[in-house]
Amino acid sequence: MKSAYFVETGKMEVREFPKPRLENSTDAIIKIVRACVCGSDLWWYRGISKRAAGVVGHEAIGVIEEVGDDVHEMRPGDFVIVPFTHGCGKCPICLAGYEGNCPNATGSMNGGYQGEYYRAIYADAALVKIPGQPGDYSDAQLASFTTLADVMPTGYHAAFTANVKAGDTVVVFGDGAVGLCAVIACKLLGAKRIIAMSRHEDRAALAREFGATDVVAERGDEAVAKILELTDGFGADAALECVGMKDSIEAAFQSVRAGGSIGRVGIPHDVDYNKWIDPVIFRKNIHLAGGVASVVKHDKEILLDAVLTGKINPGKVFTKTFRLEEIQQAYEAMDKRTAIKSLLKISE
Repeated sequence: MKSAYFVETGKMEVREFPKPRLENSTDAIIKIVRACVCGSDLWWYRGISKRAAGVVGHEAIGVIEEVGDDVHEMRPGDFVIVPFTHGCGKCPICLAGYEGNCPNATGSMNGGYQGEYYRAIYADAALVKIPGQPGDYSDAQLASFTTLADVMPTGYHAAFTANVKAGDTVVVFGDGAVGLCAVIACKLLGAKRIIAMSRHEDRAALAREFGATDVVAERGDEAVAKILELTDGFGADAALECVGMKDSIEAAFQSVRAGGSIGRVGIPHDVDYNKWIDPVIFRKNIHLAGGVASVVKHDKEILLDAVLTGKINPGKVFTKTFRLEEIQQAYEAMDKRTAIKSLLKISE
């Protein structure tokens, strides 16, 4: 089989590997139909974070080819979402709805989804069935299903952990695919006002299409001042932090009202939380939550149905499509911001 391979900073290749085989009785072998490049992949592609050379990727949809003896809910031929999380479905953490933190699946993320085949662990609990077969759906629908492996549930998780509800005013930090999906989530949950932070017109236009009522291009203190101006000086009911950078996290702290909530899904970088605990988080009674998304929970409870019924169309975050052999171009497009998110068409 062929799979994407990270060689070194700025360099991707496609290499040949043995097709995966069942290793545990709870495994499934999946033929990948669509995969994609994630914004978090750019951290190591750009050399900002360290990563060893190897296979990569953590978002895909595909068709099951083979299952282990202890897989009872999934069958060969099932069309499935392959989330980046792999909870066992039985431990107290999974049963509480946080399968992304399952202690039995530690180290299983980012395991080579950008390839022709993938071995999924804990198949019954970790995979999400899509009705029918890939051929039953349009390319646009397949793109939306692909977002359900990570970015749409992650954007939704930011809103979910920030307790976004009908009538709220929410500010979304980040105009990448996760931030744009967070805008979709806010709209889905009934937010009245959605302030998107963006200074890129293509992304701002998509944010408006997804439900943003305001777009703020400012950064830092100017951004906080603008948000406070838009909220009569009180701040937003909730802030969704979908970047992980110091400036956006600190702006989120300052942009919510007293008693407001912050949902964080951006991987944190370079932030000294201690300096904000007393003067802002404690003094303003801010609720701070978020982390690794509960992909299976959110997909099964709300997001898959919302895509199937056409209520949401998150696949629009894919602005360029590539074949697997074009993996270098797929990464370059996101690195150079000529694509919001790159879709990989692996098979039909």
